[in-house]
Amino acid sequence: MDMTESLRQNGEYEHAQENPYGTPYQGARQHASSPVNPEWPPPPAQPPTAAFREQQPAQPPRRRSVRRGPVALLAAVAIVAAAVGGGTAFGIQELTGSDTVASTSSSTTVVPSSQKGTVAGVAEAVSPSIVEINATSAAGSSTGSGVIITGDGEIITNNHVVSGASSVKVTTSDGKQYTADVVGTDSSKDLALIKLRDASGLKAATLGDSDAVKVGQQVVAIGSPEGLTGTVTSGIVSALDRDVTVSTDEGQQQQQQRQGGGWPFEFGGQEFNGDTGSSTTTYKAIQTDASLNPGNSGGALIDMNGNIIGINSAMYSSAESSASAGSVGLGFAIPINTVKADLAKLRAGADS
Repeated sequence: MDMTESLRQNGEYEHAQENPYGTPYQGARQHASSPVNPEWPPPPAQPPTAAFREQQPAQPPRRRSVRRGPVALLAAVAIVAAAVGGGTAFGIQELTGSDTVASTSSSTTVVPSSQKGTVAGVAEAVSPSIVEINATSAAGSSTGSGVIITGDGEIITNNHVVSGASSVKVTTSDGKQYTADVVGTDSSKDLALIKLRDASGLKAATLGDSDAVKVGQQVVAIGSPEGLTGTVTSGIVSALDRDVTVSTDEGQQQQQQRQGGGWPFEFGGQEFNGDTGSSTTTYKAIQTDASLNPGNSGGALIDMNGNIIGINSAMYSSAESSASAGSVGLGFAIPINTVKADLAKLRAGADS
């Protein structure tokens, strides 16, 4: 008889099968003297040791399932949209250098959006910044134009409009009249700065960037030819960097004022509109075919965004007598960047 059969007969095999860990059951039959298992009952079972636990494979933590319903999806989309929107706004700010419309003068648009790119829009936006100037001297009187650059009445014009004047009167686009004082002049650039007395709340023009001007682009001229305040003409930029020569002699300028004709100048070795005299200066000018006539001097040449790009200063006439001079589509303007570079000198009261 083998050992299994001996255990079955003694009633011990069944207990061993039922309790493989050796835990004794009540009523288990075991004789101390039994030769089959002299160590029965076995010692109580011990919990697994640390070494035993380390040998078991690690069970991954249970992952909590997340329900991705419509609400969760919408929240995720909103987060992504906010990130893209924030990035776009930042990009615009970086590109423009501002969180609002770009403020640089070369990109400023003064014309209302409904009239952008039209002569009517430019005229409506800029005309309030253009004035008529009447200067009186011992030699007589002259009429010219000017551009308001500050709300309290600083005005840029040509030196030849106010040179030698004992009295300067200014009329704004709304018909108000002011007395003005000559602050500073620069005959080498044919520029002058005058200041209205007791003025406030005026509409200052926006000074553009003449270095950005292109040949062929549309322009508008506003001034007071022949005393006709607020006259608007239009054309294109015909050429850039034209060498224009004008008189710096105050006596010559006063004589021209007395004659009341067009301002004499030299171009290409020829004189136009009279004798420039022996004392002259040459500057680089913007050429335009916008109609200019006597009285336009000191007025504005304007781009289609409403920015001042030049101060009209000379026009060519084919007439023998300057008194009967008229525009034939050859006008010249001092670049506005020349004006801006000269402003500090003019404000300091320089006379040259």
